[in-house]
Amino acid sequence: MSPPDRPREPWRGTAGYLNWLFNPLHGLDAPGIYELLSTSSATEQGLYLNLGYWQRATNIDEASEQLARLLAGAARMGPGDRVLDCGFGFGDQDILWARSFRPDQIVGLNITRSQVVLARQRVAEAGLAHRIDLREGSATAIPFDPASFDLVVAVECAFHFRTRERFFQEVWRVLRPGGRLVTADIIPMVPAAATAEGRRYSLPWRLIAAKFAIPAENAYPRPVYASKLTGSGFDAVQVESIREAVYTPLHHYLRSHPSSLRRLHPLARLAARFALQFDADIVYRGLDYVLATAVKPAAAGQPVALPPA
Repeated sequence: MSPPDRPREPWRGTAGYLNWLFNPLHGLDAPGIYELLSTSSATEQGLYLNLGYWQRATNIDEASEQLARLLAGAARMGPGDRVLDCGFGFGDQDILWARSFRPDQIVGLNITRSQVVLARQRVAEAGLAHRIDLREGSATAIPFDPASFDLVVAVECAFHFRTRERFFQEVWRVLRPGGRLVTADIIPMVPAAATAEGRRYSLPWRLIAAKFAIPAENAYPRPVYASKLTGSGFDAVQVESIREAVYTPLHHYLRSHPSSLRRLHPLARLAARFALQFDADIVYRGLDYVLATAVKPAAAGQPVALPPA
């Protein structure tokens, strides 16, 4: 796939960025954030929006692709599978999965309309429209019949869902018995605490949650994440922290490759340069990054129902 076209107006959306980044009384919902960010990705060859998995990567494009490959591997994705990708961004991972892992079909859901439009165009240009079906829709109200999918994957987006637990319930419903859920997700390291140490760790989380539309109901650490998956009816639950292969290497890469920042909106670039003045341990203190996997039992009963939204 050739390098993507990007907006040629560097100050497009400046008023929106000013409000989003610097106005403490102004917040955006998830679609508003991604409409604002548009295609201003730090990647060069693709339009990935994830932070990347840096264990073997040497640049941000490789890291973004490696994260997609990590999730596909954890899902055991392969021929014969029908995959649901919730929050597919601009479709980069779906094109990669279709070519490299060759599931029978990938269906995507995304609530940001501009991403859906451009992702569909990119899939068509890649000659994969017969295998990748991208739709506008919500991961907390999945518009498919029960037992429709073998795999459900969510790359760095479930923290937005209102709520993540409702997403788990919907995934359980649409997975076939024996089907797998895999997420790459951002959560707090520890619950907020009244102690000085607790506040020191919770401040970075509160800043990120406020700017990136993370509902308070989704702010819980790994043990609670695992218990919510189990409570939703899943077996073989694993919630592994991979933060050491995400945050610090990304921070170091951006510090040493300022050209990556030039692809961001000027105000986003200013905010990134400010953050890069600090050590990664300070910027990302209190933020965990997890790879979570879970299996719907082969003989599945009914999960615990949540009250109506």
